[in-house]
Amino acid sequence: MENIEERLDARVGLLIRDSGTGWSWGHRADERFLMNSTAKVPLCGAVLAQVDKGAMRLTDGLDVRAEDMVEYAPVTELRIGDTMQVGELCFAALDMSDNAAANSLIDHLGGPQEVTAFMRQIGDDVSRLDRREPDLNRFETGDPRDTTSPAAAVDTLERLLVGDALSPSSRAQLTEWMTPGGVTGALLRAFTPDSWRVADKSGSGSVTRNIVGMIAPPQGGPYFVAIYLSEAEADFDTRNAAVVAISAAVVELIASR
Repeated sequence: MENIEERLDARVGLLIRDSGTGWSWGHRADERFLMNSTAKVPLCGAVLAQVDKGAMRLTDGLDVRAEDMVEYAPVTELRIGDTMQVGELCFAALDMSDNAAANSLIDHLGGPQEVTAFMRQIGDDVSRLDRREPDLNRFETGDPRDTTSPAAAVDTLERLLVGDALSPSSRAQLTEWMTPGGVTGALLRAFTPDSWRVADKSGSGSVTRNIVGMIAPPQGGPYFVAIYLSEAEADFDTRNAAVVAISAAVVELIASR
């Protein structure tokens, strides 16, 4: 971690936790980092919580409009003028990181503050969502908006995927959406054996790169991981390579336990 921080003049935040034993290892685990698109995990968790309450259905249709398109909308831009189901929008946001899909879901919930309220309800007193895409990716030193900590991100991911924050069917649905890894193939899952299950979500901004995920070996765990790189004045490929290297080290550490 320190080598990457020195080389890129950046901050790296990391937490790994074995949910089976409680063992954990971290670096800057309580410092704040921009969530970027990892915010789409609690966003879709908030949607599923509404489904659990009967206040929303995954089959509800939302209009896909040209005026709602933002940068990086690979799924929704093909459906302009159509309607997409809430479940389809969650899958687009989580698997392909579609930003217009995320905004549609944020608006359907009632705004970013509703995602923050959901995180507070499930015990996350750190993470907060304040803006929509793409504004939530704008980094300013010391700005707490749209941030989390590695420790809080791991806590929330664990509560959503194996805890009691959602119903069993909604936990399974969230895991299913996060399993294909449409844009995360080069990170954590690139280093796991085929017999391991991975559910993850990545994110990035102009000076950031990050990923959160659940890694489930055949025995032990599952493990929950949050990696956040920030303040790296380097191009995307360089930032991505740093998180790839950290991902490889994380999987190696898990495999050695």
